[in-house]
Amino acid sequence: MRRSRARTPARVLVATLLPLACAGDDAAGTATTTTTATATATSSATQSSDATATSETGDPSDTGASSTSDTDSTSSTSPTTTGDPTATTAASSTTDATTDATTDATTDATTTGDGDCSLAEVLSEADWDAMFLHKDDPACGGEVYTYQGLLDAAAAYPTFACEGDMAIRTGEVAAFLAQISHETTGGWADAPDGPYAWGLCFIEEVGCEGNSCPQYCDAQNAQYPCAAGKTYHGRGAIQLSWNYNYGQVGDALGVDLLGDPDLVASDSELAVQTALWFWMTAQAPKPSAHDVMVGAWVPSAEDAALGRVPGFGMVTNIINGGLECGKPTPPAVEDRVGFLGRYAMILGVAPGRDLYCDQMTPYL
Repeated sequence: MRRSRARTPARVLVATLLPLACAGDDAAGTATTTTTATATATSSATQSSDATATSETGDPSDTGASSTSDTDSTSSTSPTTTGDPTATTAASSTTDATTDATTDATTDATTTGDGDCSLAEVLSEADWDAMFLHKDDPACGGEVYTYQGLLDAAAAYPTFACEGDMAIRTGEVAAFLAQISHETTGGWADAPDGPYAWGLCFIEEVGCEGNSCPQYCDAQNAQYPCAAGKTYHGRGAIQLSWNYNYGQVGDALGVDLLGDPDLVASDSELAVQTALWFWMTAQAPKPSAHDVMVGAWVPSAEDAALGRVPGFGMVTNIINGGLECGKPTPPAVEDRVGFLGRYAMILGVAPGRDLYCDQMTPYL
């Protein structure tokens, strides 16, 4: 979900806002070291980080496992749930536990929508823990990401995970978590518990800690000038990057992210809310990922002619299509689909159709 300057942001924000660029979209791939990961497997982690960070956004999570294999050629293909020996067990145990846990967890603190709608009905804390087995690993730094932080962030978006039947709601949550896991992963091919147990590992672009990556400043942007001593590398679940993106997202959320970009890497709510803002916000000509996943987006005749159809692959096209779609499926897309497969299993929902985007024309 990250877009870097070198990649020419493909998103067009409404009104006068500049296109949103997520760190991972960087051609520079500064976060490739992202999976330098676990203290116990540095060499393996390095391989994974190379694959990961080279994804369009250069985010530490772009483990090269994501490839876009469009809906036509692989729509019937189920996402691989790569070597997560715990996935099946977690899926059944958490599903059983979820019903009871969610009922109890549906408290005032977990309510994300109007009336009886609650994110906790779809995702319990037990599910969260089963998904993100290694986010608190010392090599990751993902402890900023918390279940409560997700619930707090979702409170600002009452329709998130609250539109459609339970299968649609659950599918949206699985898709959202899969996409942000790819953006922040620290996993590698033979990582403990499998590569897809390492989502939400990195909170900021590896190697850029301490405001040490000044290259993400567009000095010519007068609307959102870079603050002295601050840098705008990838941070948070979407690996937000560039000063103009911090500025416009901060405006939308009512927080001075331009003046204090480190908030995205230190506040558990903002770390996820920046990603949810992107997920829920349509940026013409692209629909929002939310509308795609809940069936609210109907492809235009032009979209249909360009192979753009509803499904997880379309979400990948929205997020990083310029680097990952309309071509033979790259590792980055396979990674996204792999996370989806694991999370769908844990939540007890089908991953859906049209998981890939190799036959979809990306947006310019």
